[in-house]
Amino acid sequence: MTSALHARLPELGERMAQRIRSAVPAYQDESLIPFDSLRRSCTANADLVLSHFHRTDTPDPSPARETGRVRAEQGMPLADTLHAYRIGFELLWSEIIEESRTHPEVTDAELVTRSAEIWALFGRYAEAVAAAHRETAAELTLQREARRSALVEALFTGALADRTTLWEAARELGLPEQGPFAVVAAAAGAPGEEPLSGIEAALRQARLPSAWRLLPHQQIGVVALAAPGAEDTCLRALRRAHARVGVSPGFPSLRDTPQALRFARLALAGLPGTGPGVARFDDNPLAMLVAAAPAEAAHLTEVVLRPVLALPAAERARLLTTLEHWFAAAGSAADTARTLFVHPNTVRYRLRRVEELTGRSLSDPRTTADLGAALLAVRTSGTGREGSPTGTRD
Repeated sequence: MTSALHARLPELGERMAQRIRSAVPAYQDESLIPFDSLRRSCTANADLVLSHFHRTDTPDPSPARETGRVRAEQGMPLADTLHAYRIGFELLWSEIIEESRTHPEVTDAELVTRSAEIWALFGRYAEAVAAAHRETAAELTLQREARRSALVEALFTGALADRTTLWEAARELGLPEQGPFAVVAAAAGAPGEEPLSGIEAALRQARLPSAWRLLPHQQIGVVALAAPGAEDTCLRALRRAHARVGVSPGFPSLRDTPQALRFARLALAGLPGTGPGVARFDDNPLAMLVAAAPAEAAHLTEVVLRPVLALPAAERARLLTTLEHWFAAAGSAADTARTLFVHPNTVRYRLRRVEELTGRSLSDPRTTADLGAALLAVRTSGTGREGSPTGTRD
């Protein structure tokens, strides 16, 4: 009986392929799975099953594994692959039943036995298909991730300078060729820890394409901000991560990604305190410049604020806090007093104390510029903050 079916293998393979193509929508795309490829796979698997009835050794799952591997490479989902495999087995079994009717020597009891065998084979081969599909899909995923990571690294290091190469990288990373873009740098709590876990998926859901790379102590990424309100949407997503994050200014071309990464890292370095927060470089360019030159900033602090920093901890913190609030209030003693919960005269007294200690007049624009930069340097380094954290009730 099976010999007669073996002689019809090319026809069986053709019919199986046609049945699968008509029953499984994913198999109807000729560019994804050419019909010849599908027919060859069906013929090989039918041959595998029919050969089993003439052999006593363990079935060879190689054709089934090859089917799983090829379908994974073609991008066919595993569920559709197994559905197609089941359709092929069902057609083959129906052909065995039809052929048995032309052979009176084949009893019903034998058919029952054969049905148990063939469906046991289906289970074994389906497992082989699934295992090979998963293994291949995992390998392809690792390859894509490695390729994607390498392209992102090339963007950040400036290795992609040619316009054509940039365009190809953007297409592969799912980024537009033209901006605006922004670079994000987030501090990791421990080596290899992902501070912005799930950020790429969250931004994709908000229609903001992005590409990311995880470094030992930072997670860095480039985000496309072409959509209306994109920057605000991006910032909201970053704040939800509760990490320490720096964001570069917007830039029009991926060619400028390395410089934007430097700005994002400066914004991160200038983020006050130690807790989570998001700092944009453009929010305070002077703070970014201070963060960019820590040695020079330390010297500036020493020159401008040395007498204040030499005070006992409580008084030092009180004067620095008052100065910071005064700058934040645009030089208004009344507004400073409200934020510090003190009388305006108390603010004025403390400001005069700063003037006496430093020998600088707060009415001189040059003095205020020097003091503002020195305060930013103090805040960045943490110098002189013991005793009374900024923003507490005085």
